[in-house]
Amino acid sequence: MNISEHRKEIDKLDAQIVKLLNERTKHVLEIGAIKLKAGDEIYAPHRERAVLQRICKLNEGPISDDSLVAIYREVMSSALSLEKSMTIAYLGPEATFTHQAAIRKFGSSLSYSAQKTIADVFAEVTRNSADYGVVPVENSTEGVVTNTLDMFVDSDLKIVAQIVMPIQQCLLGKVKRAEIKKLFTHPQPLAQCRNWLRLHLPDVEIAEASSTTKAAELASQNPNSAALASSLAAQKYGLEILEKDVQDNTNNATRFLVLGRQCSPATGHDKTSVILSIAHEVGALHRALAPFRKYKLNMTKIESRPSKRKAWEYFFFVDLDGHQTDRKVAQAIVDLERECNFVKILGSYPNSE
Repeated sequence: MNISEHRKEIDKLDAQIVKLLNERTKHVLEIGAIKLKAGDEIYAPHRERAVLQRICKLNEGPISDDSLVAIYREVMSSALSLEKSMTIAYLGPEATFTHQAAIRKFGSSLSYSAQKTIADVFAEVTRNSADYGVVPVENSTEGVVTNTLDMFVDSDLKIVAQIVMPIQQCLLGKVKRAEIKKLFTHPQPLAQCRNWLRLHLPDVEIAEASSTTKAAELASQNPNSAALASSLAAQKYGLEILEKDVQDNTNNATRFLVLGRQCSPATGHDKTSVILSIAHEVGALHRALAPFRKYKLNMTKIESRPSKRKAWEYFFFVDLDGHQTDRKVAQAIVDLERECNFVKILGSYPNSE
């Protein structure tokens, strides 16, 4: 075939793709109407996971699985926006890594609402000003985001999904690296890039910014300055990417949580998050954790936080493999409630790690 013939075939295929996409969307809209009538949530993380897994199994290339997932993410995002006008609150401002994570999960067709604090994200979803919220909960290099954990103690919101996103810190600026005299950065990327900065920019003045996006904005306004931020922030403020992947750990990733009101059904590959508190006495924690061993449940994380209600009283945040409706998980929760002063299930959701 010559170029003209190839293009004619592409045009035919495009016509079929457009027709099929619209037929697919009609079915999605019918399902959405049934869900709305029953009072169910439109967004279904378990169904989303199943669809993405299935299309990857069907994929024979040359399109990569990642590219195919990105295409379907936008197809599903478009359908969601037609089913219901949805707003996603996230820890802002615009072009932060949390913003990127939210778009990565929900696509670009929905409305996004940047919030100043994690508490504001929780509040927006709680009062129905947003359908879902996205907040960071931990970084593989710097550990947990304590504000997020603390908010769950008194909130009725559930964790309905998670996003694990590789974090690529970039050095952004309008001057050559040798001309940089001041670096604007949020404390998180500063901690993630400390060794790189010590080796490559040892004499540069460090100035703290309230977010990676704010750092990029300041760098765009000040001569001989740079910022640690995302490639999305570079686009927003007209900065050049002077260096990519300046984080010390090449496996640097951040886990984000999606906040909602209803957990989805089990998928067979889920995670459950729980808060518990125990008596302040010898052996209490050992007894509290015994159900996980008894029912052979894999506890993937445990983190303690001061309760802020009573001196030396702590809450323990636990992640474990399985869904709260699984028999062994349900039995373990019953045993936990016998041993602990307080037990609260934060949610069960597809494990996307």
